[in-house]
Amino acid sequence: MENMPKMKIGIVAVSRDCFPESLSVTRRKNLVKAYADKYDAEDIYECPICIVESEIHMVQALEDIKKAGCNALCVYLGNFGPEIAETLLAKHFDGPKMFVAAAEETSANGGLIQGRGDAYCGMLNASYNLKLRNVKAYIPDYPVGTAEECADMIHEFLPIAKAVYALNNLKIISFGPRPLNFLACNAPIQQLYNLGVEIEENSELDLFEAFNKHADDPRIPDVVKDMEAELGAGNKKPEILNKLAQYEITLLDWIEEHRGYRKFVALAGKCWPAFQTQFGCVPCYVNSRLTKMGIPVSCEVDIYGTLSEFIGTVVSNDAVTLLDINNTVPADIYNEDIKGKFDYTQKDTFMGFHCGNTASTKLSFCEMKNQMIMARSLPVEVTNGTLEGDIIPGDITFFRLQSTADAKLRAYIANGEVLPVKTRSFGSIGIFAINEMGRFYRHVLIEKNFPHHGAVAFGHYGKQLYEVFKYIGVDVEEIGYNQPKGVLYKTENPFS
Repeated sequence: MENMPKMKIGIVAVSRDCFPESLSVTRRKNLVKAYADKYDAEDIYECPICIVESEIHMVQALEDIKKAGCNALCVYLGNFGPEIAETLLAKHFDGPKMFVAAAEETSANGGLIQGRGDAYCGMLNASYNLKLRNVKAYIPDYPVGTAEECADMIHEFLPIAKAVYALNNLKIISFGPRPLNFLACNAPIQQLYNLGVEIEENSELDLFEAFNKHADDPRIPDVVKDMEAELGAGNKKPEILNKLAQYEITLLDWIEEHRGYRKFVALAGKCWPAFQTQFGCVPCYVNSRLTKMGIPVSCEVDIYGTLSEFIGTVVSNDAVTLLDINNTVPADIYNEDIKGKFDYTQKDTFMGFHCGNTASTKLSFCEMKNQMIMARSLPVEVTNGTLEGDIIPGDITFFRLQSTADAKLRAYIANGEVLPVKTRSFGSIGIFAINEMGRFYRHVLIEKNFPHHGAVAFGHYGKQLYEVFKYIGVDVEEIGYNQPKGVLYKTENPFS
């Protein structure tokens, strides 16, 4: 995919000067070997110039990993570790960082006499000093382990580091104010800046001018051919492909001309009420194509929606989508296709829908159509451009990061699945199942005032997303999830 960071994690071993330095050296080498044996060795860099025991060593290590192109850091406590130097290293490294520590061994390095490192104890001091210096760092659930276990921890850190790094290099480009009656998609920009995200807000008129200037772009025929190949038998509106290709080229050119100093870009666009009559189409299919490239595009100028999509894209390294948490599953469909076949109540299920912005690779089948809802009040010919089909069954994560109207960060995450059940409906749509969805809907989504759009990653990524949200500063009390039966939400009536 395009628009994605490539991470290199610098592994720096530290040592307290009253412990054998050889412990940290040997353990670091074992850790690097364990990672290379199981994962891609290009993910990591072993800092070889010193074991950090002092502030001078810290500066030397910092310069070395910067020179090596590292954009993430792993501080490895091979023994107890120097709490000042190791936390200064984290403080002065500009990028995501983690701390892990070595477990003890009796089979090598002097056993538990000369070979005892006490990193279990040192991790406590490290965490205390990180807090004193107000330094954010990822610490795994159980951060002390063998070389192989620490290698697994570093690999689990990789998507978290990618997301944190990507946010600090992201620009969101939006077009137009929200449509009328979409106050739910509010986007206070203060928290975007706090997250390290830049925002460029543009007028729809600016975009329309750029679109018109691309009317005879020589690249249009090649883009049309690519669309035809992607759609195949689903190419039901061939007359609209030229306009859609023109719009796609307009957006891609705008990105390159407006990204500025930022490495990554996401878009928040608009498709109504004037878009159709002026552009002569709807942008849904183009949104899906850019999202498949790794450039998320939200509709209804949902800035935090596209931010959520971008985080999901980076964490999953795959296309995501943005859907309305839309409608209930009718009782006859539930009774016929779900009850007794899947372990879900009817309230655990719902339909996730949007007009046609989901990538073709995430649909069981797809057809180019017109937008039925818009066509109820507009000429049909200006509502063409949606990509319709049932979403592929399988594991998903439903999630969103949002700033409240008073600029407080809030999020939710729920692992679930798309069921292999025909929707009998229209748009990009699927039947979703999430355990205890009914309670989650009421006591998280409604109670915490989340908008109707939710991001969908294809796979279970709740663990990684939870750590990303923690790292970027979302209070854990503000990260909602679907609590299991018997565990009450704060607002849930215990007598119900």
